[in-house]
Amino acid sequence: MALRSAPLLLLVLVAVALPESCFRLHTWQWMGGCELQRDGTKVGFLRYGYDGKDLISFDKETLTWVAPDPQAQITQRKWDAVPGFNQRRKAYLDEICIEWLEKYLSYGNKTLLRTEAPVVTVSSRTKADDGMETHICRVDGFYPKEIDASWRRDGEVWLQDTFRGSVVPNADGTYHYWLSIRIDPQERDRYRCHVEHDGLWKPVDKALKVPESNLGLIIGCVVAAVVLIIVVIAGILVYRKKHQEGYKAALTSDKGSDSSSAGSNEAI
Repeated sequence: MALRSAPLLLLVLVAVALPESCFRLHTWQWMGGCELQRDGTKVGFLRYGYDGKDLISFDKETLTWVAPDPQAQITQRKWDAVPGFNQRRKAYLDEICIEWLEKYLSYGNKTLLRTEAPVVTVSSRTKADDGMETHICRVDGFYPKEIDASWRRDGEVWLQDTFRGSVVPNADGTYHYWLSIRIDPQERDRYRCHVEHDGLWKPVDKALKVPESNLGLIIGCVVAAVVLIIVVIAGILVYRKKHQEGYKAALTSDKGSDSSSAGSNEAI
């Protein structure tokens, strides 16, 4: 069964022992798990703890128990001496646990084993005051979450003047990530954004782009500002013209009314 590396089945059991003198409680813990790797290698572990500390663990390759705590050495010798006890522990890790792991993986096979290749894009910002350039590598739409993205200089991993974001989920269940770097423009051709992921047939290396000039944007803003000023001035002139015409019309009307009133008075 072809599986991605390190799918893991983990079982945890915590039991609280009976209180001893003064009603003090002690905790006995057991943890077991197994892993089926890509090449078919089976990895498993059994560990016991007491009051939050490692007490004894099972080495299935040597079929022995390892007791770093001197208090557990009596238990170690006892378990190692029981016929078939360690063999049954190994069988549990190599067979029963792996069987459960494969069963649970089959239930969620479509989701757990699917891969979505990342889309890698590089954008560039204009030069800063110190003459340096900032380049941003965006990696989007990938699944599973694990990804290896780095800046490479002449093919080697480069960490100086680099920044990284966090791997963040998208609404569709995929993930996105970004990393940036500040460089000397004269060395732009030496750098690449390097991405490795399970969804890719081979690693992706994206070259850096020459930053676009802001001249076009500046010209556009100036033109827009000039047009806006012209529109405002034209609006003011039109408003004043209409206001003056309205004032003249009202003044003419008032004079006409005064003439009519005077004529009427003379007639009387």
